[in-house]
Amino acid sequence: MVTGQKLCFMSTLIVYCVVQSGNAISPDGETLLGFKAAVVDPDRVFLQWRQEDADPCKWKGVRCDPQTKRVTYLSLPSGRLSGLITNEIGKLSSLKLLALNDNSFYGNIPSELGNCTELQFLYLQGNFFGGSIPPELGKLSELETLDLSSNSLSGSIPPSLANLPKLSAFNASTNFLTGRIPSEGSFLKFFKDSFVGNRLLCGAQLDVVCQDSVGGPSSTSPTPGSDSGASRRKSSRYSTRLLISAVATVGALLLVALMCFWGCFLYKKFGKNDGQNLAMDISEGASIVMFHGDLPYASNDILKKLEYLDEDNIIGCGGFGTVYKLAMDDGNVFALKKIAKTNEYLDRFFERELEILGSIKHRYLVNLRGYCNSPSSKVLIYDFLPGGSLDEALHGRSDHLDWDARVNIIMGAAKGLAYMHHDCSPRIIHRDIKSSNILLDGNLEARVSDFGLAKLLEDSNSHITTRVAGTFGYLAPDYMQTGRATEKTDVYSFGVLILEILSGKRPTDSSFLEKGLNIVGWLNFLVMENRQREIIDPQCEGTQVESLDALIGVAAQCVSSNPEERPTMHRVVQRLESEVITPCPSDFYDSNSD
Repeated sequence: MVTGQKLCFMSTLIVYCVVQSGNAISPDGETLLGFKAAVVDPDRVFLQWRQEDADPCKWKGVRCDPQTKRVTYLSLPSGRLSGLITNEIGKLSSLKLLALNDNSFYGNIPSELGNCTELQFLYLQGNFFGGSIPPELGKLSELETLDLSSNSLSGSIPPSLANLPKLSAFNASTNFLTGRIPSEGSFLKFFKDSFVGNRLLCGAQLDVVCQDSVGGPSSTSPTPGSDSGASRRKSSRYSTRLLISAVATVGALLLVALMCFWGCFLYKKFGKNDGQNLAMDISEGASIVMFHGDLPYASNDILKKLEYLDEDNIIGCGGFGTVYKLAMDDGNVFALKKIAKTNEYLDRFFERELEILGSIKHRYLVNLRGYCNSPSSKVLIYDFLPGGSLDEALHGRSDHLDWDARVNIIMGAAKGLAYMHHDCSPRIIHRDIKSSNILLDGNLEARVSDFGLAKLLEDSNSHITTRVAGTFGYLAPDYMQTGRATEKTDVYSFGVLILEILSGKRPTDSSFLEKGLNIVGWLNFLVMENRQREIIDPQCEGTQVESLDALIGVAAQCVSSNPEERPTMHRVVQRLESEVITPCPSDFYDSNSD
């Protein structure tokens, strides 16, 4: 009897193991799950990608060979995906099509794609890929279409690509490629449209003569007697400063704009539910934490006020959550930011990190008074600034800021950022400098807001050194390529902010989209034609020529593509005070004059 029970048990165990073995994900499925783990997916594109599936063949964007179950198609275009493409993707050796275009992927294109020797179609356009084009793509003998346009690729076009026998469509336009375009093999059939938008490419396809290694002719060779070294230095200075982050595709930039509009629309439309959720959040186990006596109220008084907040109290929305206006009985008004996202990192370190942020006080930083802590949400309590955001003042209201107001706002934001970088302890990298994070008081004095939140709300499952926070259009090219935030990436964003304040145009204004540029690319174009003063907003009154020129110079240095060429924020403040603020004899500049 015991032996029979043992046999029955062993049989059941064997059946179970066989079933479990049958349910184990295939190697290609494991590779795709590794790909998924490195990608930020706000629209839940990967919702159906599950470890328990036997194979990935029914996953969204995936197709397999019906006999072998090997993955042959991976197509995820226009999905708002961002992150790095892992080297593991090279294990998909049966892949015939890879389409990741019009997303926000960054970092290098994996050279391991050269192992996907059956690949026929590769679409990577409209992302933020940097580095060079991998020469290993020259091993893809079956490749018919290769589209790498509208990225931040640099270096030369690998000659190995000219040896691809079946390549019939190639596009590397709107990047930062340099050197000679291959003119043999498959490249005999590609013309100007495949290469435009790369300022330092040369070759017959662009009708630009390359200067050979012995100083042969060049379409940009200096005339006899000219200072060729100075000319090259000047050209290099301008070419290295500008428009790396401006190469996002028209579609990608429009997508960002639509995302912002759509998010705010949903907050306004469904704000009532958000308000009800806030009341429910604080009904059980909520507490108020005050910093240094900054909130002269009893906790119960604040909690009672929070219970009655609804959609009528919403005054804004942003990447970190909804913003409410809270009016106390004594007439004092505060701004509440309800954090829309919680995670393990936030729960473990929320109190400690906020205690640090609450200790930071400066004239040009928004004051964090305290917070409401509940089991399911966090509500930060800030000073309320009646002037609203700089974004609203520049783009959303009918009133126009004159020259003095704009310069004063730039100076205030610069001092706030300089304090964060150099003087407060611990030092803070903002990571999301933009006009909507610059708030204005009743006298149009600037205050930097949301400092520290990008780090505080970092996803615990991501690598902090490779996760890009921030807003496209303001992001430094080195930040998009590496994911590493530094003081110099903040400086780049501040330079974009200066250009936005001067011009009254958003970094991804529609007038730039037509040319595939952003505001940095527009500055580059104006500087090259010696028309940089045209950047000034026609609605801006009282502009001074010397101050304008100096401010453009500061902005141009801040948005240099080389982080080492960007000044520190202390130096920015010094230059603003000495070159822009200090009165100097000048004629007023009439932007409407001929």
